[in-house]
Amino acid sequence: MDRPFDSLYQVILSRRENPVEGSYTAYLFGQGIDKILKKVGEECAEVIIAAKNASRKDTVYEISDLIYHLLVLMAEMGITPDEIDAELAARSSKQGNLKEPKSVDRNT
Repeated sequence: MDRPFDSLYQVILSRRENPVEGSYTAYLFGQGIDKILKKVGEECAEVIIAAKNASRKDTVYEISDLIYHLLVLMAEMGITPDEIDAELAARSSKQGNLKEPKSVDRNT
C-alpha cells in the first residue's frame, strides 16, 4: 500500500541528497538539526493552538505541517518510516501499558 508519508519521506530524502535552490526542505537541512528542532517545536505549539481554538480545518493543516517537519527530523537522524511503524506495532500489541502519572513536587 502506497502511503503518503512514504512518498513525502522519499521527496525529503531526495532534497537532502540533491538540494534544489529555493527548496524549503533543502534550506532546513542546510541549517542543521537546531533549526529543524526549532521548527518541530513551533509546529507542536501551532497544533495545540489550533486544537484549543476548536478549528478542525486549522488543526488538520497544522498537524500536516508537524508531520512534515517530523519527517525532516527523521531524515536528518537517519530514522525510517519502517522504524516508526515497527515501534507503533510493538506498542499496539502491549496490554496494560498505562503509565503512572509523574508526581510533581510543588515545594521546589
